[in-house]
Amino acid sequence: MRYLIDAQLPRRAVDWLTTSESDAIHTLDLPDGNRTPDSAIIKRADLDGRVVVTKDADFVDAHLMQNRPARLLLISIGNLSNPGLQALLEPLTPTLNHQFKTRRFLELTHHGLLIRD
Repeated sequence: MRYLIDAQLPRRAVDWLTTSESDAIHTLDLPDGNRTPDSAIIKRADLDGRVVVTKDADFVDAHLMQNRPARLLLISIGNLSNPGLQALLEPLTPTLNHQFKTRRFLELTHHGLLIRD
């Protein structure tokens, strides 16, 4: 699975989502870095077959209304330390890779992973 991590999430999340079966890039890896507009993030993700990983509800609206981005992981856990986020996200990577083979929208909450569509 391929991921594109949005600016609200730490750059080191790339490492947490990278396994033998997946790779990840961060908006900092894009030409405009963290100033990349949402529309360009969506376009890049869809062209590269990447899942957008974000905390930004604007991506949810775009996904639900326009099916763009094609695949979305919403992190809705509020304020959490980077080690806390890593403790939630890193062990879920194999599950995410598996779920995104057939699912298009997942949400990570304090209670676990929710399938949205």
